Amino acid sequence: MFVKNTLVNFDDRIHYLHFLKMLRLMVQGTANNVVVPQLRQFHASAVCCKLQAGRYKITPKRNRPLTYEMANPPYYIAHRKSWNSWDTTSLLDGQRPAETSVEDVFIRRFVNGTWQDLFCSEVIIKRQHNLIRIAGIIRQGLPARKMYFLIGYSEELLANWLQCPVKLELQTVENKEATIFKYI
Repeated sequence: MFVKNTLVNFDDRIHYLHFLKMLRLMVQGTANNVVVPQLRQFHASAVCCKLQAGRYKITPKRNRPLTYEMANPPYYIAHRKSWNSWDTTSLLDGQRPAETSVEDVFIRRFVNGTWQDLFCSEVIIKRQHNLIRIAGIIRQGLPARKMYFLIGYSEELLANWLQCPVKLELQTVENKEATIFKYI
C-alpha cells in the first residue's frame, strides 16, 4: 500500500490517486455487492467446504427415486456397491487407459441411444481379456423379437467398431419402479 511520505516520483502519485479513487468507489457500494471497475474482482464470501462428494441432495418433497447403487455413497465401492467399469487399465503398468475410458464413454452413449429409455440401471462394462461384457437392467416394454434384434444389433456393431467380441447380459423387470431402492 502507498504511504504519502514515500511517494517519490510523479507516476507513484498518479497510482496513489487512482488507488484512492477506486477505494472510494468500493466504500460507496453496499457491503454485499462491491463493484470495482477496471480492477480484478474477487469474492469475499466464506469458503465452501463440502464434505459430501458423490451424494444426491435430498429434495423438499422427497420424491427423487434412487436405485441401490445410487443410494450408497462412493466410499462403499467394493463393500456394498461395485464399479461401473471393470478393467485393469488403471492399475500400474496398465495398457491403454485413455483408450479404454473413451471406449467406455462411447459404449454407454451407444447403449443409451440404442436402448432409448429402456435401461433402469447404470450400464456396467466388464472387460475380461479381449471380451467386453455389457450388463444392465431393462424394462419389459419391448416385444421379444425387437429385444433380440436390438441385442444382436448392439453386439454386432460394437464388435465391429471395437474390434473385439461384445456380449450383452441383460435382465428385465416389469417397470422402472421395481429398481427403486428409496426416495430422497
